[in-house]
Amino acid sequence: DAKGVILTNAHIAQYFLLADRGADCTVRAGSPAADRYDAELAYIPSAWLLANADVLTQTAPSGTGEYDFAFLSITGSATSAALPTEFPSLSLAQVPPPSGTPVVIASYGAQFLASSQVQSSLFPTIVFGSVKEVYTFVTNTIDVLALGGSAAAQEGSSGGGVADVSGELVGTITTSTIEGSTETRSLDAITASYIRSAYASETGSALDLLLAKSPATAAADFAPQIPALEAILTAHLP
Repeated sequence: DAKGVILTNAHIAQYFLLADRGADCTVRAGSPAADRYDAELAYIPSAWLLANADVLTQTAPSGTGEYDFAFLSITGSATSAALPTEFPSLSLAQVPPPSGTPVVIASYGAQFLASSQVQSSLFPTIVFGSVKEVYTFVTNTIDVLALGGSAAAQEGSSGGGVADVSGELVGTITTSTIEGSTETRSLDAITASYIRSAYASETGSALDLLLAKSPATAAADFAPQIPALEAILTAHLP
């Protein structure tokens, strides 16, 4: 969002719940990626945490992507530069794309980089592709986009954006196979329409009401829920 709200995955945003255990999360941006912003949780689904409470203890976690989304609020600058008055943004689509829809996939794929390169030489991965198949978590809604194999099908791409030709964000990357050449892998994204409906189902409120808030207000309104959510996550940690 142009005001500074970021859509990402729950399996990424969960680390914001571990501040008491020393987790220090910073938003990176640019080419190459560099520390840019401080952020706080604006929303993470309790349904995802309850279903994946032990994911941090797993060596090779897996999932379907259901409820795997979260929102972060940019709350400050991580550098000496002031925050911009407006952030680059895409509007969140209302209607999911059908099979065959051309899309642009953008992420920070990092599977083939050494840890030092992830810190200093992480560049965006941008792929032109299409929706290969569509799937649902329930009965007749389009909740998951199968995007096939590409350079974006690698670890690190989680939370990456999938946009259509009109410039709307139609999905966010959640899962990928990570074996074999990237062209033979599978890459999946949950749809923006699914995120809208799942958020409304969990909160009883429309997502647009969250996005209408200032980032600071969104973070402050969500803060009282964090201790209980943190307890779900830390109950499985040593």
